[in-house]
Amino acid sequence: MPSIEISIGKQELRLLDDHGDTLLQAPVSTGLNGTGCEEGSGRTPLGNFDIGEKIGDGEHPSTIFQARKPVGRWPHDVPLGMTEQDDCILSRILRLRGLDTDNANTWSRYIYIHGTNDTQHLGQPRSHGCIRLHPADMVRLFDLACEGMPVHILP
Repeated sequence: MPSIEISIGKQELRLLDDHGDTLLQAPVSTGLNGTGCEEGSGRTPLGNFDIGEKIGDGEHPSTIFQARKPVGRWPHDVPLGMTEQDDCILSRILRLRGLDTDNANTWSRYIYIHGTNDTQHLGQPRSHGCIRLHPADMVRLFDLACEGMPVHILP
């Protein structure tokens, strides 16, 4: 089965086919506070995961999500209470489920792979714990990913 590998050190995501060949490679932004599994830490968990849920199929790539529901479009239809400086969840969401003892709370922490409006900082740790991608890369990844697909987040 294809899998996703995320390198915290390289700030890079790779989608690998059954033979380990790279199908997609993209810069990411992971947790500004580093790695870890503590609730409320803003850290990106390490270890083994799978895609527990795919959210946003068929939505416009600039769709903004709040609580996993589409609420507007970046940048012209930003919902009330949000500003252009907010860290938006855009385009698609791959919700991660932790498979290791240490990261089992990943689902309840709402750790995602998702598109971002903060594309100028991709390649640098800047997120609140999620793995952020350029919206175009996120759409491509979403279309190639499936629920249950393995995800490995490495130091």
